[in-house]
Amino acid sequence: MRIIFIGPPGAGKGTQAAILAEKLAAPAIATGDMFRKAVKDQTPMGLEAKRFMDSGSLVPDEVTIGIVRDRLTEKDSSGKFVLESFILDGFPRTLAQSEALDKILADMGVKLNAVICIEIDAESLIKRITGRRTCRNCGMTCHECYHPPKKEGMCDSCGGELYQRDDDKEETVRHRLDVYSRQTAPLVNYYERKGLIVHIDGAQDKDLVTNRILEALK
Repeated sequence: MRIIFIGPPGAGKGTQAAILAEKLAAPAIATGDMFRKAVKDQTPMGLEAKRFMDSGSLVPDEVTIGIVRDRLTEKDSSGKFVLESFILDGFPRTLAQSEALDKILADMGVKLNAVICIEIDAESLIKRITGRRTCRNCGMTCHECYHPPKKEGMCDSCGGELYQRDDDKEETVRHRLDVYSRQTAPLVNYYERKGLIVHIDGAQDKDLVTNRILEALK
């Protein structure tokens, strides 16, 4: 099974990708994980990416695509190529990346099975993200509305101070949603034309979202 997750930030893509990875016995591959592994392994593409990251610049498409190609053509512990079964989260983000991924898969003689598009309205997303609080000590998260701490401002796990990360602040969230709308949302049309899109309501309970995805993949 070869699946892509797309959707706005905070829609729950990473959560659902991890759940499906376990249920389908397919590796969930996040862009950030790929970058960190490539840099750690000091692959040619990883070193190139590190050069841009160290300077604070965005990593160009061609480098990102190279890292994805390297990752998908690796072999897992059983000797199978990763691209035989995978769940991608965070890639592709642009039409150029989508077209490049199509070429990578075509060159290896495989196709995508589905593109899961998790949808949720902007205001609900903003409430979901801006309400998150993170522990400065252990990194655990909670939510002011959906999962409030037992004692205000204090982590239930270790008693550390809770704070709002910069990327969880409303101004930043709205900017991220705007970037998604301009850059990544056009991918929905791209995959719609290929008949691969599965639309999922991300405002539902987490377990219900998982069930809807599994039903759609049957």
